Amino acid sequence: MQTQEKTTFSWLRDFVAPHKSGYIASVIYAIIGVALSILPYYFVAQMIVHLIRDDKDFSFYAIYCLIITGIWLLRYIFHGISTSLSHKATFAVISEVRLRLTDKLTRLPMGYLLDTPSGTLKNILVEQTDNIEPMLSHVIPEMSANLLISISVILYLFAIDWRMALASLFTLPIALYCLKKMTSGYGEKQRNSMEKTKRLNAVAVEYVGGIEVIKAFSQSATSYEKFTIAAKEAAASYIDWIRSSLTYFATNLSVLPAVLVSVLPIGSLLYMQGTLSAESFILTIILSLGIGAPLISTMSHVDDLEKIHAVVQEIAAVLNLPNIERPQSEVELTDYDISLKNVFFAYKEKQILNGINLNIPAGGVTAFVGPSGGGKSTIAKLIASQWDVSDGSISIGGVDVKQIPLSQVNENIAYVTQDNYLFDDTVRNNIRMGKLSASDDEVERVAKESGCHDFIMGLKEGYETRCGGGGGHLSGGERQRITIARAMLKNAPIVILDEATAYTDPESEAVIQTAVSKMITGKTLIVIAHRLSTIIDADKIVVVKDGNIHAEGTHDELLKNCSLYQRMWAAHDAGKDAAKEVLA
Repeated sequence: MQTQEKTTFSWLRDFVAPHKSGYIASVIYAIIGVALSILPYYFVAQMIVHLIRDDKDFSFYAIYCLIITGIWLLRYIFHGISTSLSHKATFAVISEVRLRLTDKLTRLPMGYLLDTPSGTLKNILVEQTDNIEPMLSHVIPEMSANLLISISVILYLFAIDWRMALASLFTLPIALYCLKKMTSGYGEKQRNSMEKTKRLNAVAVEYVGGIEVIKAFSQSATSYEKFTIAAKEAAASYIDWIRSSLTYFATNLSVLPAVLVSVLPIGSLLYMQGTLSAESFILTIILSLGIGAPLISTMSHVDDLEKIHAVVQEIAAVLNLPNIERPQSEVELTDYDISLKNVFFAYKEKQILNGINLNIPAGGVTAFVGPSGGGKSTIAKLIASQWDVSDGSISIGGVDVKQIPLSQVNENIAYVTQDNYLFDDTVRNNIRMGKLSASDDEVERVAKESGCHDFIMGLKEGYETRCGGGGGHLSGGERQRITIARAMLKNAPIVILDEATAYTDPESEAVIQTAVSKMITGKTLIVIAHRLSTIIDADKIVVVKDGNIHAEGTHDELLKNCSLYQRMWAAHDAGKDAAKEVLA
């Protein structure tokens, strides 16, 4: 793909293109500001020359002092305008990059999202994207301006006296050498620090997210140790990096401004020989002192230039990931029969499905059962286009899903799992996620049909109660009922329940089953279940084992003809009997 060949500069140019005028204006104002910061050196030099000439006209010095004051004020005004323009453009760029990343995540295969720790994604979306700011807000206007002004001053010194110009540059090679040593191995050190930071983010999110389990099983010491190790490694990566470059950094800052070490003796010698005028000598001394600050400012951004490469490549790595490719134009679906033909699927070189052939008729209930890891959920996710098949095809209404826009697939499938996510928003808005245009009356009607209304009205603020992050303010059964209500509101013709009642109590499960029976009227229902008693009335039960269709048929047919199903049913009955004995 062409995007994979883009350089860091190409990506940055792509990011800033909509705001190019803002950056150009920022650079212009920055150049004027830096020029104004250098101009007072010239006036100070003129004042010193007049003092040496014993000029006692106080008004001359007063006027020059006022001019210098005015120039410094203008300098800060122009600098402020430049910074304001660059930051305004940069924050817009950062916002757009984050939107591109989040939009990209919606078009990636589910495998990438499941395999990538949420802390790593958070690091890229937040910290790494924020790291673009120094480069765009400061490097573009300030480095450009400082470098241009430094070159201009040096050229002016050459115009005054080429010998003194060379003398003023005596410390520059030493400073450049220190800069080269300071940035040696920068890319490797940057990548190491970024990897350690990403790991720290991932471990921190994992630790906070699993704190309840950690405490319940007295694993706090072990888990905290894992977090501590990640934190120390991340800190050490930066400390070691700084320690390796500190000497060169300090030397650079000390040597570069020390221009008088060469300017004074060489200038004095030339003045005594009569080949350099006092005015030129003084002007050279003053202007040479003005070279250091812009050059130090320019060199200070070298770190940002090195860092931005690693940051942009992190962002580009996500943006370059292959999408689930789908057309944009919607297709007409005359029915919702689902057909899988010779479907293979592999994830991370592990073969999961091996030539699945299956027909799921519209308007019926099809259940998937089988040993854990056999491929039941994978089949459901492939039907919902959360992944793409490695080989073979899946069609809905006779149309290959790869020819159906992803948005249309999502509109026609309601997918409910055992761990559906609730946003930190009101109960009403969480239900409304199923259909954003739904009125309050529609939301409440669906809540009543799904068995949510009574417990919602028992909450402190009813439908306006906030669910908390991930629905943490509600019980597991309450969260699941809200997700069922959300799916009912969506009113999709295909409903997939992926062990939707796995973690619910018997009372909640009964309510959910009642709600589901209302939701599926006239719809195609696919159920993945571990409680076989919940799917005995299914039109078709498909037994999946080791990535293959082991058997299919009704409950009664499988009990007669499928030994695996017989064993599963016997184990199910034994489990129910054991539970009764415990409760007795």
